Amino acid sequence: MSQATTLLLDTTVLIDALRNRNNRRRLLAGLVASGQTLATSTLNVAEVYGGLRPGEEQATRTFLSALDLFPVSAAIAERAGQLKASFRRVGQTCSIADMIVAATAMENGFPVATDNRKDFQIPGLTLFPLP
Repeated sequence: MSQATTLLLDTTVLIDALRNRNNRRRLLAGLVASGQTLATSTLNVAEVYGGLRPGEEQATRTFLSALDLFPVSAAIAERAGQLKASFRRVGQTCSIADMIVAATAMENGFPVATDNRKDFQIPGLTLFPLP
């Protein structure tokens, strides 16, 4: 990315960073060094804590505390519901969790970093190109 921006991290990227998979720690450190701000939705925080393994609590708390956190506002909830409904109308199923993450990014003008790109093929949503 050529200019500083905020990047919304999805749960897949958060877990990879916490468990040191797919060179995500190095990628995120490089993004921060280049002036990027890393953020996530409070929904993603809940998903991460829901999948913690014993002994991961402190490292998780430390890592997540370094990110900008965006709560699920009424506007985000409304947009997420509208996105889910639009997919339902064309016969596609999607999770409300993914729609909340997408709506958080869209409401704030952020790209999303995710390894689940197929779940985020949403008009108007920018996906960050992960290596």
